[in-house]
Amino acid sequence: MKVYAVIDTNVIVSALLSNKSDAATVRVLKMVEQGEICPLIHEEIIKEYEEVLGRAKFHLPYHLVQNVIQKIKESGQEAERIRTMEIISDPKDIVFYEVALSKDDAYLVTGNKKHFPQKPIVVTPAEMMDILAEIENR
Repeated sequence: MKVYAVIDTNVIVSALLSNKSDAATVRVLKMVEQGEICPLIHEEIIKEYEEVLGRAKFHLPYHLVQNVIQKIKESGQEAERIRTMEIISDPKDIVFYEVALSKDDAYLVTGNKKHFPQKPIVVTPAEMMDILAEIENR
């Protein structure tokens, strides 16, 4: 069974900077690559990925950034924003939450749960891996 999720930029940054292959962020990206997680994408999210991953402070090679974004786009599904009146601590992050609301049973995978409404759809990378394991064991 495929799980739909919006992948917050911080998860991708953490995965690309990690040198631990078993880190939850790395595993989430692997699950995207393997088709276990179908990323919900929106042009604003892709633009943020490009902008943030391209920041000099991360020292990420341009080709790596482009490769990751291309894989997300290829395996992802375009989604709309479902406008919400909920308060988000960083207004730039609202698009991630609103896109997650666009599909029933979708998740928002983030390393910053405190930035979003405390809802069951907002999960950490480790919680996403637990959800996938639970689905696999059904």
